[in-house]
Amino acid sequence: MQHCKQWCKTECEEDGSFMHDLLLARERNSAGKILKRVNFLCIAPGAACVFLVGNFNGWDPGTHPMQRQPDGVWRIQVPLHHGYHQYLFLVDGKPELDPRAQGVAHNPQGQRASLMAVN
Repeated sequence: MQHCKQWCKTECEEDGSFMHDLLLARERNSAGKILKRVNFLCIAPGAACVFLVGNFNGWDPGTHPMQRQPDGVWRIQVPLHHGYHQYLFLVDGKPELDPRAQGVAHNPQGQRASLMAVN
């Protein structure tokens, strides 16, 4: 939880340029590979901090902090390669499935994870 609070104070409150620059750098480093920008939305109006974790970022909560929108929805756009991706939202440190996911699978930790196909 402390990690979540620290990221919220340092990254989530920024103007968003940090995440934009990070995403562009990842796209540039994937020369020759097609990426599709995917929007992730998490409805958690009472949350202090939300992160996106998945097999595309090594399940690292520090990689994709989500940005809170005025209506209480948390949003992030991530460039992903073609294929299947497992992910979870970490809402104030608690893993939550995406109710809009295309399916559910088990991640390497044995937890249920949301599943998405990118094509």
